Amino acid sequence: MATSNPIDLQLGGPKAPEETYAAFKVEQRGIELIPESEKKMTPWGLFWLWAGGIWNVEFLVYGALAISFGLSFGQAVLAILVGNVFYVFLGLASLPGPETGTTAFMVSRAPFGLNGNRLVSLFNWLTQVGFEIEGIVLIVLVALAMFARGGVGPGTPLKIGLIVAAVAIQFIVPFLGHAMITKTLRYLSFVFIVLFAVMAILVVPHVNLGHFHQQASWAVWTTAVVLLVAAGGLGWTENASDFSRYLPRKTARAKTFWAATLGGAIPSILLELLGAAAFVVSPKVTAVTGVPSSFASWFFWPFLILVLPQLFAINSLDLYSSGVTLQALGIPVKRWGAVLIDTIVAGAVTALVIFKGNFYTDLSGFLDYIVVWLGPWFGILMADYLLRRGRYDPDSLAAKRGGLYWRSGGFNWKAIIAQVVGMAAAMMWIDAQFYVPSYLGPISKATGGADFSWAVGIVVGGLVYLVLSIGSVGRERAGATGSVTQGSEVVG
Repeated sequence: MATSNPIDLQLGGPKAPEETYAAFKVEQRGIELIPESEKKMTPWGLFWLWAGGIWNVEFLVYGALAISFGLSFGQAVLAILVGNVFYVFLGLASLPGPETGTTAFMVSRAPFGLNGNRLVSLFNWLTQVGFEIEGIVLIVLVALAMFARGGVGPGTPLKIGLIVAAVAIQFIVPFLGHAMITKTLRYLSFVFIVLFAVMAILVVPHVNLGHFHQQASWAVWTTAVVLLVAAGGLGWTENASDFSRYLPRKTARAKTFWAATLGGAIPSILLELLGAAAFVVSPKVTAVTGVPSSFASWFFWPFLILVLPQLFAINSLDLYSSGVTLQALGIPVKRWGAVLIDTIVAGAVTALVIFKGNFYTDLSGFLDYIVVWLGPWFGILMADYLLRRGRYDPDSLAAKRGGLYWRSGGFNWKAIIAQVVGMAAAMMWIDAQFYVPSYLGPISKATGGADFSWAVGIVVGGLVYLVLSIGSVGRERAGATGSVTQGSEVVG
């Protein structure tokens, strides 16, 4: 007689793959371990998930924002190419997903411990909600521009109505879950590729680089790179395993790595280059609603109509991840319930942002500051992955108490120390003097305002953890079973 998987028993019995992982049905899995029988994703599917999310007007705007700092077109191109090399971070962060069958901030319990992980999980939840707010604000601004073109003024009742409608629509795809997100992004990517081609045809003939010769300082260039890295490869690392966990465990690591890396990097580079070129034609392209002015007057309606579903789609990635992060924090709620909570929170803050009216300044500051915690966390996660040689004990990750990663009352102080030291190092080399709160790190000041906060955070956080943990993680690696069937008190 076959024995039942205790993970399944926690969830009320095993279910057939088609019942637990299918589009147009509510995904039943949250932070629970995904059984191999339900892992139906392919590397090609992972590629299109990321490509579908990033074939998006947001990345067009990021390219324009980078050049708006005062860069020449050549400097902007270099910043875009350098910044997007770091989609390798997304590829690396995707590797634990197939191995463990769980989410990024459940994997993060391996270095931090169950309770120690709550702090970085809180940072991530706030970051994800911040990106959700960005997306919903953009949706409302696009809708307001469409009403304005039709002669309807942006009064308070209209703004409130649009916020409520945007929040309600945004809830649907993340509520249904991983399979729905994967399918939606794959098909929408084809639509936006066509839109991108049309935009390129319209804008390239009008780009006159002869009138755009200003040269920004090295320090300003590094600030533009920070924006691109934070919005791109590093900024997506905390989502990575949330979406790669449905790949079978036997999936070659190289396939997982390249699927995520190229799925993110290719559309990001192309769109940001187009955004930089469009800025040369019209500086209004730094706002989504100003993008059509860089192309042609007839392009206004088809562009904004097609942009709306893309903005909803990319926001689904953040809303899904914020939901499972809320669960990893220890909030006793199902995945879909966490999505509902986060949707309401994002909607409420969106209203504040819409009526405040400093969105693009707030966005640049948000992207600059999130790397302070994100860089060290990623460095620690990757150092831990290397020390473990990619081998985890999934049941210990999912345990409510005890297990291989419990350590001192659920805290691994070595990782916490590395995180704090890494964040302090990042703050030493950050240039955020034009944002709120305004701050210029001492090393940044000494180097003329250069900003390498993201890089120094990764290196210092990772190295401190490596030095402190090289012996203890080796012993844990020897004790890892690699099983998903042996936990006693498992999250469910």
